[in-house]
Amino acid sequence: MAATERAAVARRPRPSPREGSPPAVRRPAAVLAVRTAVVAAVLTVAVAVLPFVGFAYRAPALHVMLETTNAVVALLVLYLVFGRFAQHGRLQELLLMLALGVVAVANLVLTAVPEALTRGRDEELSHWAPLTVRLLGTVLLAGAAWTPVRRRVGRRTATLVTVALLVVVGTAAGTGAVFADHLPPAVDPFLTADGTRPSLVAHPLVLVTQGLGALLYALAALAFARQADRTGDALVRWVAAGCVLASASRVHYLLFPSLYSDYVYTGDLLRLGFYVFMLVGAAQEITSFWQARSRSAVLEDRRRLARDLHDGVVQELSYISAQSRRLTADPGNTVAVARIAAAAGRAVEESRRALAALTRAGDEPFPVVLQQALDELAGRHDVAVVAALDPDAEADGPMSEALLRIATEALHNAVRHGRASRVDVRLEAVPLSLTVQDDGTGFDAEASGRPGSFGLTSMRERAEGIGAVLSVGSTPGEGTTVRVGWV
Repeated sequence: MAATERAAVARRPRPSPREGSPPAVRRPAAVLAVRTAVVAAVLTVAVAVLPFVGFAYRAPALHVMLETTNAVVALLVLYLVFGRFAQHGRLQELLLMLALGVVAVANLVLTAVPEALTRGRDEELSHWAPLTVRLLGTVLLAGAAWTPVRRRVGRRTATLVTVALLVVVGTAAGTGAVFADHLPPAVDPFLTADGTRPSLVAHPLVLVTQGLGALLYALAALAFARQADRTGDALVRWVAAGCVLASASRVHYLLFPSLYSDYVYTGDLLRLGFYVFMLVGAAQEITSFWQARSRSAVLEDRRRLARDLHDGVVQELSYISAQSRRLTADPGNTVAVARIAAAAGRAVEESRRALAALTRAGDEPFPVVLQQALDELAGRHDVAVVAALDPDAEADGPMSEALLRIATEALHNAVRHGRASRVDVRLEAVPLSLTVQDDGTGFDAEASGRPGSFGLTSMRERAEGIGAVLSVGSTPGEGTTVRVGWV
């Protein structure tokens, strides 16, 4: 009764995270976003209450370095998101990818590079182009946050959208460069009357843009947090928290518009935090990918082992069981005895192969693995095995296992059925091929019921499983040649 109850509990579906988990476990993205918002709010209050002179420093080189760092991180995360889009083709991933590309252009091409080139010169840069491009990137990011995850977009449409966006960004940059002398300064820095504190006067459009950016990033943080809680996406979880910092940075730029000046302010540090959070999310996603790949490899190895045991040991044991029943009904049946002995021998060989596969190092080249197997079989069967193995031959995973099984099965057949005294094994790299030739008695390849037919069927199936062609040539009294290759 207890076993029945345990089985019923095991079959009972587990409650989903949204049904029965505590809030701290159910909403990790929201918790991270809220905690980030609390820290950002405390810093904002401190900046608003305390004199800002302690939070602003004139450091043009540091400003360039921050912009470059932000651009590099954006490009790294863009590459990761591009991999996602190539796999799934989701509209959200396309918009997020374009948003990262746009802000990378604004940070590096339109801000960091011009500031680095004009450093030490009395040249005023027009910051209206990077301001416009950054706003476009913010709009794209907010659009990505509120786009349904399941909505997809075709490759052709994605290409057209990307090209159109490049035209828009190029037009904005070109317009800013051409009309730079006719546009008012985005930020006008000067010192206070006592000459001790910097004062930055921003154009009203700059303040409106920063306020709009704060609102858009806040909305994006809300949408991304909800999505991360629903899907468990590690990257989106950190992007949501990063959007909180980006929104807070825009509030700080309202208090002290240092983005388009030589001063480094808390807003710049909060904006850097946005990119750092995205980088952390990307690192977690990469880690999760490799962990999943490792688990998949282990699962695939278990499936392969289970398939080999089913096709080998289990089949032989079933055959032994059937012949045993026949022998029980007819104790004098010598044919059944011989069949049981042969099947038992094959089962032992299959078990040894499975154990060898489990204890084999996974990073050894295939020629080395094949040579080790041939040496072991030569000693066990007291047969001369002459191997000519190309060290450049490569065969990994299922291909390596299939070729190894075919080679050992061919050698077994040569010794067991052909009574061979010498077996030549040749492995070629270009094109990849495996040839096993023996000097045994051979057989009529056209006749049915030939010796080792079960093994030949198994070898042919394994060759077909890796897309190869297995050919068997044999003549009575002249040995047998088994070859595996690709056409």
